[in-house]
Amino acid sequence: MEREAKIMVLDTIYRNPTVKQVIFQITFPNLFYLEKRIGDIQEQIMREFPESRLLLKNRIWITDTGPEQKIEIPSDEMEKNASRKIWQFESRNKTILSIALNSLDISSEFYKTYKLGDDESKKFRHAIEYAVGNFLQIIKLPTINRIGLRYIDQCPLPHKDNETLTSWYNSKFPLNKFNIADATSMTFRTIVKRGGYNLGYVESLQQINGENKLVLDFDGFAMDIDASDYLAVTDDLHDMISKEYAATIREPVFDYMNRQED
Repeated sequence: MEREAKIMVLDTIYRNPTVKQVIFQITFPNLFYLEKRIGDIQEQIMREFPESRLLLKNRIWITDTGPEQKIEIPSDEMEKNASRKIWQFESRNKTILSIALNSLDISSEFYKTYKLGDDESKKFRHAIEYAVGNFLQIIKLPTINRIGLRYIDQCPLPHKDNETLTSWYNSKFPLNKFNIADATSMTFRTIVKRGGYNLGYVESLQQINGENKLVLDFDGFAMDIDASDYLAVTDDLHDMISKEYAATIREPVFDYMNRQED
């Protein structure tokens, strides 16, 4: 009953949350006309994403066949390795919106709440709705190949031993076989079905800024979605991740998040 109660308590904004980074992404078929509409998209989002830049990312294909060998690279391979344009826009809170011919993604270390609170500017959901909503006004996208929502949490681990880990977390590590005090690294990774969605879960021991951390990486995603349903699906992915997070942390972590930030 305590665990069920704690899951409900997640409907609050914690003073000292563990979330470090949030990422949202949609992918879609290559839109070859998108470059011609980037200026229109920029005008739509400029109020909240005033900074802009163009990135060119080269996809390099390298092989070593010896000094006497000559290689003919097929034309389709050359096309795959051409420069990839990414239009990037930045908000005043350093949130990055990136648009490519087949994707849109938002990455931020600012947001600590998805949709709770009275201040819309502090909600990650608002940033998603603003960016994608304006994008879809210009780009009449009927379907989305993939919607992904990812949360990366850097969680406290005061002492690097099995007893502390199990009292603070419902860990997925094989603790009956290994003592984390002896581990230089340890990672658990899985992808599982959750109804009609998918959940990627990664748990890893890391040392960050000289402190031991349990890094929890939740990646919820859905495939083949009507573009008009993107926000409802994202809400579902958030709820799925929230429940998984609540099922992973224990009482000391809730106490840690409720205290004033150091």
